[in-house]
Amino acid sequence: MNKIVAKEKFSDKVFRLEVEAPLIARSRKAGHFVLVKVGEKGERIPLTIATSDPQKGTIDLVVQRVGVSSAKLTDLNVGDYITDLVGPLGKATHIENFGTVICASGGVGTAPMLPIIEALKKAGNRVVSVLAARTKDLIILEEQIRKFSDEVIIMTDDGSYGTKGLVTNGVESVIQREKVDMCVAIGPAIMMKFVSLLTKKYDIPTLASLNTIMVDGTGMCGACRVTVGGKTKFVCVDGPEFDAHQVDFDEMLMRLTAYRPEEAEALAKSGITL
Repeated sequence: MNKIVAKEKFSDKVFRLEVEAPLIARSRKAGHFVLVKVGEKGERIPLTIATSDPQKGTIDLVVQRVGVSSAKLTDLNVGDYITDLVGPLGKATHIENFGTVICASGGVGTAPMLPIIEALKKAGNRVVSVLAARTKDLIILEEQIRKFSDEVIIMTDDGSYGTKGLVTNGVESVIQREKVDMCVAIGPAIMMKFVSLLTKKYDIPTLASLNTIMVDGTGMCGACRVTVGGKTKFVCVDGPEFDAHQVDFDEMLMRLTAYRPEEAEALAKSGITL
């Protein structure tokens, strides 16, 4: 069991949990994630490690309250324990000096993007971060992102902060003014699909960190399978990052909706209010 030592509320549905996990804190790298379970019969949910403190032996997880399992997790408070926490899982992000890199994140996708931005900057890249959300209150970790970015562009759907528009508008504005060598996209699947379509038009190599359904995290169950370049891949062991131009996002989007009826039934039975 892993103790929660700090909790911060970013918005009505987004929280940061600092959790004791000394072995993970010492070994994790950018791109790694953990599987978290609340309760002995709880669902396993994947969460990317936002930051870690090896000296304190803690990791930071950013959680959006979207279903029964995430609601149970965000209902925990300082001093409570997470039943199971396994990691670090997945492949670490490949980091080198690419040149100029656009890091485009949507909503809570900014949390897993943070360690990637830090690693890219420390490798000598020029990092332009594009943070996007529906409204100002959903822009998270801006101060931390600015610390490791050469430039930060804020995009909101309603224009309440930064520039009104979509993440693709912000990404294209950078592409049109300077040479871009690499793009990294993390966020909702539909957002990553359209960033990928945009960068493919400009022939810019792009990585996407996929957020599929996961169960065991070892590649045995097949729940997280995706098609990349016409071949079946498993996000938990082959990813979570893939060449975005090779990902079949339409198939992925379809699979993400597979359990909507069961999710709605579980929520109704739980009595939890999101």
